[in-house]
Amino acid sequence: MFANKTRVLLILPQEILDRARVFAGRSTTTLKLPVSLQIVLRALIEEGLKWADNPALLANVEGQAKAVRRMRSTARQGARAGVEREDRRSGGRRGPNGPERQRRRT
Repeated sequence: MFANKTRVLLILPQEILDRARVFAGRSTTTLKLPVSLQIVLRALIEEGLKWADNPALLANVEGQAKAVRRMRSTARQGARAGVEREDRRSGGRRGPNGPERQRRRT
């Protein structure tokens, strides 16, 4: 059935995962067949991609993309603040490619 398989790590909020589990349970009852969470997620992704011109789908994608951008920006700012504090404590200066290294005299 799935000759060309790829593994994907998918991180979802707990609420969405719970809703997908409920859907899997209802599907199992309705179809009288075992329906796993993986089957439900695969079907939702496949059906969602068919609605590429749906404004609600595009709005959802935009919201998630902006949230990821905010989180990454915040993480970078936090990392920069940590480096600046470390430099002040050590008294060293950073060059364009990182901390300066002392050269050996020969």
